Amino acid sequence: MLRGERRKAVVSVTLVDERQIRALNRHWLGRDALTDVIAFPLSTPGNAVLGDVYICVAAARLQAREFGVPLREELRRLVVHGTLHILGYDHPDGAGRERSTMWRRQEHYVKALA
Repeated sequence: MLRGERRKAVVSVTLVDERQIRALNRHWLGRDALTDVIAFPLSTPGNAVLGDVYICVAAARLQAREFGVPLREELRRLVVHGTLHILGYDHPDGAGRERSTMWRRQEHYVKALA
């Protein structure tokens, strides 16, 4: 994926439970809610790209069932999604989310990494 984006980056991925993701969401984003993935780009000198991606496995499991995909695919999707955020991509909330450039890139990489 990083080769496809022609970028170099160091991204850590941490799998967490519902309590942990909710605490991260509340503390850092001010949202007292469960979420599937949170990405934190880290400030660095120069052109280095660093970031942390936190994925809630329970939320991924629910979404995998809802979308009718294997858990492994949904986890892959969330890693790609978080990494794209680290690289500076964003998407709108609501209906336009799945039509956004970021979403199209995400789905391209999810398929390519399968």
